[in-house]
Amino acid sequence: QVQLVESGGGLVQPGGSLRLSCAASGFTFFSIYAMTWYRQTPGKEREQVAVISSAGDSTNYADSVKGRFTISRDNAKNMVYLQMNSLKPEDTAVYYCHARRSGPGYWGQGTQVTVSS
Repeated sequence: QVQLVESGGGLVQPGGSLRLSCAASGFTFFSIYAMTWYRQTPGKEREQVAVISSAGDSTNYADSVKGRFTISRDNAKNMVYLQMNSLKPEDTAVYYCHARRSGPGYWGQGTQVTVSS
């Protein structure tokens, strides 16, 4: 059974850093899936934050996080990461990991990130 499990969220002060991890299991070939981090706050639509290609050679970021967040993956370990630096209160959200090759793809359960002093 395919599963994505996010971890690494928590409470951090403005200007701080967090590293989110997404552990993938049950995939026959994890390395053929593009991986995306999304985030969502109550009352708002889910927002795409960062995406990485299946081979890890191409990335794209939302304008709001460019220069602060870095997405990476380790296909040997079936892992995806989101390094978040210079965090701002507006980065507060539930962060979700998503895997897609075709169709709707697969979602994790999310991890809460709260940026507050």
